[in-house]
Amino acid sequence: MIIGIWSCEKDPQVPNEEELITTIVFTLTPQTGGDPVVFSFRDLDGGGGQDPVVVIGQLDTNTVYDGAIQLLNESVVPSIDITAEIAEESLEHQFFYTYTDVNASYVYTDVDADAHPVGITTRVTSGASSDGQLTIVLRHLPDKAALGVSDGDIANAGGETDVEVSFFLEIE
Repeated sequence: MIIGIWSCEKDPQVPNEEELITTIVFTLTPQTGGDPVVFSFRDLDGGGGQDPVVVIGQLDTNTVYDGAIQLLNESVVPSIDITAEIAEESLEHQFFYTYTDVNASYVYTDVDADAHPVGITTRVTSGASSDGQLTIVLRHLPDKAALGVSDGDIANAGGETDVEVSFFLEIE
């Protein structure tokens, strides 16, 4: 499991107070009904110290899921939903989901004001049985018009990584 947590600025000309992201929750709900599958990463004390708490789920084969991601700062009470800030600043952010050695794919189901994808919500389709890795990356100021970026290819996105986390993923 790899995670990197960085802050981003709201406006490149005006410094923004760092946003701490302690918790990432990616929920996949089968479109045909049934229990949601939840992947989560929670590290309240940051790098070092206590190990993070990681929850992974198993996807069913040949199933379509509605995905939603939530980022939180749970180091304060009440916790802060960072997802709301990302939605407000959607022109400046995009999530990327990379499936490695696993039969799954996704499409974006949300867009910013310029009709470019954001990735707070997605549609994930699983294929045949397999296992591998799911990596989720949030980029700040990606080039959303670059080749492949609207389709979820991070290679030409540029920008800075705000958060990155990888989960073991099994499709059975």
